[in-house]
Amino acid sequence: MEQTEPTRPVVRLLPKTDPRPLRRGSPWVFANELVVDRRTGKLAPGTIAQLQDGERRPLGTVAVNPGSKIICRMLDRDPEAEIDTAWFVTRLTRALALRDRLFDTPHYRLIHAEADGLPGIVIDRFGDAAVIQPNAAWAEVHLEQLTQALVDVTGVSAVVKNATGRARTLEGLDEETGLLRGAIDAPIPVPMNGATYMADLLGGQKTGLFFDQRPNHAFAARLAHGARVLDVFSHVGGFALAALAAGAQSALAVDGSAPALDLAEQGAASSGMADRLTTRKGDAFEVLTALAEEGAQFDVVICDPPAFAPNKQALEAGLRAYERVARLATPLVAPGGFLGLCSCSHAADLARFRGACNSGIGRAGRAAQLVHTGSAGADHPQLPQLAESGYLKALFYRLDG
Repeated sequence: MEQTEPTRPVVRLLPKTDPRPLRRGSPWVFANELVVDRRTGKLAPGTIAQLQDGERRPLGTVAVNPGSKIICRMLDRDPEAEIDTAWFVTRLTRALALRDRLFDTPHYRLIHAEADGLPGIVIDRFGDAAVIQPNAAWAEVHLEQLTQALVDVTGVSAVVKNATGRARTLEGLDEETGLLRGAIDAPIPVPMNGATYMADLLGGQKTGLFFDQRPNHAFAARLAHGARVLDVFSHVGGFALAALAAGAQSALAVDGSAPALDLAEQGAASSGMADRLTTRKGDAFEVLTALAEEGAQFDVVICDPPAFAPNKQALEAGLRAYERVARLATPLVAPGGFLGLCSCSHAADLARFRGACNSGIGRAGRAAQLVHTGSAGADHPQLPQLAESGYLKALFYRLDG
């Protein structure tokens, strides 16, 4: 059967590149797997092209960025798919159907990049507002169509573009954050696990709130009734507020950001829990050390640091940092209490992260039971062919005397 001539640019795998992973769902092509001739090298970042294997057989529609290590991102298995507003509507509608089944209120991650069929795009929803992180060049090129489709599908009245983060830098993109639709003039209250969190969509970290930890907040809350709780790297009070809502006696939230701690206090006040929350600004390692010197003890200690191992090059240093967190946090746990340790580093898989935590607890001279292993919530689905989509790990230990 004679093949028709493609109506868009064509990029082609090197003859040595096995196309089977792509045919089976792998979403990425790296620069060393593609024929990068002068024509391909001149394609504008975000160009939509047809990807072919080494035998010139179509594999699908891809977005190309010659300046990125991930030179192609698979958008559609149809090699002639039209990437327009209707195409975005189809994917957003499918993603919304899952979240509507999972949650009673519209507060969740709506789009989790490749796992929701929109490579490099993250969208978090906060009721009538949404934050888009267009972390790939093609998303920046099609941002207006994406935004319109988002409004059409969800009915949100305000849309923020968040352009911060390492992923955009790797794509050669700017870091300009701002409103795309509507207006936002204050932090937005978000109900979650019985507490109210305050999300700063324009000035906060990432999209303003970390929805991925929702199920781990809930597990920690089950341990917290009547407990003294320490939440380190707390951001806007993630574990602390959930614990207080579940009946914790008290919670101390520690973070290096004064604005984040202010939001934690606002959340506690709006939840009627202000009298049980205290905050402490400072470097987490220094505060952990100081608390130990003060003889402080807590029934539940949670440490949820930023990504210490954002890539393979940083893995060993990151694992040492996770071990150090575990070692410093362990002495603060009262006999029979619980220690929660988290990692959002995709480069540190569960086995390596668990090994670092076990080592830190052991070096602190405590025996432990691993009682629970958690991951991101179901609004952060994993693409089976992409290990990076399953980045979050949470380990909960019960420590002896």
